[in-house]
Amino acid sequence: MNMKDKFKNFFYLDEYEEEPVQEERKQRPVQRYEKPAAAVEAQAKVQKTSKPVKERREKVEEPTVQNIVNLQNSAASSSKVSLAEPRVYAEAQDIAESLKNKQAVVVNLQRIERDQALRIIDFLSGTVYALGGDIQRIGTDIFLCVPDTVEVDGAISDYYHDDQQ
Repeated sequence: MNMKDKFKNFFYLDEYEEEPVQEERKQRPVQRYEKPAAAVEAQAKVQKTSKPVKERREKVEEPTVQNIVNLQNSAASSSKVSLAEPRVYAEAQDIAESLKNKQAVVVNLQRIERDQALRIIDFLSGTVYALGGDIQRIGTDIFLCVPDTVEVDGAISDYYHDDQQ
C-alpha cells in the first residue's frame, strides 16, 4: 500500500474516488472510526441536560470584587531617602543595595579620594542604569541616585563660584 492510498483511507477519500478501484482494495474491508457507545451516551446526556446558551448567560452573576489599595502606607514605605558618605570603594555595594530596595540615596563623596570617588560613581551609574533609575549631580561631589519608582524634577546648574580671582 503506497502513501497515497494510506492518505485516502485516513480521510475516507476512497468513497469519492472517480478512478476505478484497484483489486487490492476491493478484497479488504475499509476500517472506519466509530465512537465508543459510552461516549455517544455521555454526549446525549449532556445535550439533554444542558440549557441553551442564552439562558446560562442570563443566570451568571458578575462577582463583586473590590480592589481597594491603601496608598498612604505604600507611598510612605517607598519614599525613604538614604544618606551615604562612603570612605572606601567597598561601601558602594551598600548604596547599590539601597537602590535595589527602591530607596533614593544621596551620596556625599567629599571625604574620599578623587580616583575612588570616580570608581564609586561609575559603579552607581551602572546600578542605576540597570534598575532604570536616574543619577544626578546636586552639588560639589554630591550625587542623588534614585530607582525607577522615584521621579526627579528639575536640575541644578553647574555654576561654581571661584574665589581665587
